[in-house]
Amino acid sequence: MWPIIMAVLRRNAVYITLPIAGVIGFIGYNLENLLSDKYTPYSKSIQENRAERLADDELLASATNVEKLRLKTNVLERNLPPSLQK
Repeated sequence: MWPIIMAVLRRNAVYITLPIAGVIGFIGYNLENLLSDKYTPYSKSIQENRAERLADDELLASATNVEKLRLKTNVLERNLPPSLQK
């Protein structure tokens, strides 16, 4: 009996697995839809940031008043986990 069932399943594997995969995919898609957070916070575009920098009159008023190009913080302290922060 088992050899006959296995032969039928082997011959019709495409017709059997496609509906099963479709049902599993549909359930997974809807489950992810319910559980995930789809909120993406707004952030300004690069063009908007550049326009704001260029429009800043205080920095453009005097060409002699330029900040030094130095890092204000240590490079290694930028992405510290909370357990290593001071």
